[in-house]
Amino acid sequence: MAADDIDVVTQYPRMAREIENTWITMPDGVKLAARIWLPDDAEDDPVPAILEFLPYRKRDSTADRDLLVHPYYAGNGYACVRVDIRGSGDSDGILEDEYLKSEQDDALEILAWIASQPWCTGKCGMIGISWGGFNGLQVAARRPPELKAIVTIASTDDRYSDDIHYMGGVMINDNLSWGSTMFGMNTRPPDPALVDNWRELWLQRLDANDPWMIKWLGHQRRDAQWKHGSVIENYADIEAAVYAVGGWADGYTNAIPRMLAGLSCPKKGLVGPWAHKYPHFAEPGPRIGFLQETLRWWDYWLKDIDTGIMDEPEYRVWMQDSAPPALWRSEHLGRWVAEPCWPSPNIQQKTLCLNNDGSLSSTAGESGKAPIHSPMTMGQRQGEWCQYGLVPDHPADQREDDGCSVVFETEPMAEAMELMGAPALSLDVSADRPNAFLIARLCNVAPDGTSTRISYGALNLTHRDSHEHPEALEPGRNYRVRLQINDMAQQIPAGHRLRVSLSNQLWPLFWPSPEPVTVILSTGSSTLALPVRTPRDDDSALHPFGPPESAAPFETVTLEPGDYQRLVRHDDTTGETRMTVINDSGLVHDPAIDWVFGSRMEQHFDITEGDPTSARMTVHWTYRFQRPSTGFDIRTETRSTLTGTKDDWLFWADCEAFEGAHRVFARTWDHCEPRDLN
Repeated sequence: MAADDIDVVTQYPRMAREIENTWITMPDGVKLAARIWLPDDAEDDPVPAILEFLPYRKRDSTADRDLLVHPYYAGNGYACVRVDIRGSGDSDGILEDEYLKSEQDDALEILAWIASQPWCTGKCGMIGISWGGFNGLQVAARRPPELKAIVTIASTDDRYSDDIHYMGGVMINDNLSWGSTMFGMNTRPPDPALVDNWRELWLQRLDANDPWMIKWLGHQRRDAQWKHGSVIENYADIEAAVYAVGGWADGYTNAIPRMLAGLSCPKKGLVGPWAHKYPHFAEPGPRIGFLQETLRWWDYWLKDIDTGIMDEPEYRVWMQDSAPPALWRSEHLGRWVAEPCWPSPNIQQKTLCLNNDGSLSSTAGESGKAPIHSPMTMGQRQGEWCQYGLVPDHPADQREDDGCSVVFETEPMAEAMELMGAPALSLDVSADRPNAFLIARLCNVAPDGTSTRISYGALNLTHRDSHEHPEALEPGRNYRVRLQINDMAQQIPAGHRLRVSLSNQLWPLFWPSPEPVTVILSTGSSTLALPVRTPRDDDSALHPFGPPESAAPFETVTLEPGDYQRLVRHDDTTGETRMTVINDSGLVHDPAIDWVFGSRMEQHFDITEGDPTSARMTVHWTYRFQRPSTGFDIRTETRSTLTGTKDDWLFWADCEAFEGAHRVFARTWDHCEPRDLN
């Protein structure tokens, strides 16, 4: 995983060793598998500890990432403990859903166990990206005495509003993608080299592996399912120091300014240009010396060393320069800016009116009506909700989708404008059906006409007043609604235009509404509020980040190369459109433990023009594991399909598991769930 611009560090202040596997026993007897890196002399000179707690298998799935990070911290005087969550990897038990209370309970026991070890000072931190960022916040809210600070990367404080499931009450199609991912992951066997009863445990996991999507479909509004694990419910629960990190190309950015505004504990926020990766090896760059930066954080909170990090501005972001649309980029030009706190008094609101002549202006024009009725097939060029830096997963030129939308745009900018924060639309709308969605894209239009999406947002109009208590629309009635666009930091150069593009459909990012619908926008009274930031001299005086560094990368042998494809096929005869996304990790061999592993995901998104009930999404995962020296050979196959009628969700799935050519497990699921204003 290490790249050419990452400095691999091999010499550290302290010699370190690795405990490749050990067991941490929970009060109920369940044993959790842990991998530990720590200084050689830690028993004589104890060190603070850093916990990373994940369901993604420390022996293969995250081994490359773990080896870049944890030996680095260990060499700088920390004990790093990477633990497989109960029911995953080589740990005992069954994993039944994401972010369960039992997961938090186990984390509390793990922290207490770590703090009691002779090599630990008793002070602990937690670090993690995505799931590990979530549970860092959730465990902090439980206030374990050992936990003094966390680093949470690409996570959220609100599981309903800003996770992979919903945006503005509209179901994100990553809801099924992610559910199918975990459906597949939960079929993976423990390693027989570590777990004597691996086959018994594996078959138990297969038998208990009900697709989580079935449960999630029963919770289409913001109820207890999503409130659990959402620290926004009570920010005051968190007392440990929080460093929240994200990237503009990621799906998780709104939570960072929201937590800075709401948390009362010591806190910092950092947002770069990155996709869903650690900032020292993420794309798009520039990458930063993230491990050095977090060492300053750990040293301050876990070693009581004044590194100066808490004297620096609270919120630091990458102000992105204007860039032409690109399906992938290695770097997004810009500069670092910072605010002393958030919300910042340095951000001024600028209001623009959506006028009947298509202008976006500070002056309201004559009122009018603009019907919004988008083709079912628009949205194929929007990229991924959560980008991973793959080629191609960024949004393309927006002109095609802009042409299928109702657009409003400014005159060419007389001077450059910088936006930092969350734009918001206040709209007067009506609809001809009881359920309707609105999607807003904010685009930077260059003088040559190219349109680059810089942010977007969605709103299920039945959720206009509450995600917890949605209400059907009264057809023909006018409503005043607020549609928030995702947080951003973006420069719009002089000579460029700012465009708002409105649609009621964006497939395959979002599932379509239950039936064809037309939304009527009242122009003149509808407005866009922009968070405008004026550049300041102190932007150039920020503490510089060091160059990206890491420990030595994971040494594996590639047996089969990986592959990523994103293909669109349109049939003009039938009006059918299919997008296919293939993500094949290849097959690699870890010679240190003689372990071969790989996966392949194939997704299909199908829809037919004029028929929202034609929307169909299918996800197929294959996992392979082998140990050539023993003949161990496991393959699992999972398939998930979601369709919908006007009134119901229809979900189907199957799972097969093979030892060699012999099928040892097979099961299917067929589930119908009423649509709940979604």
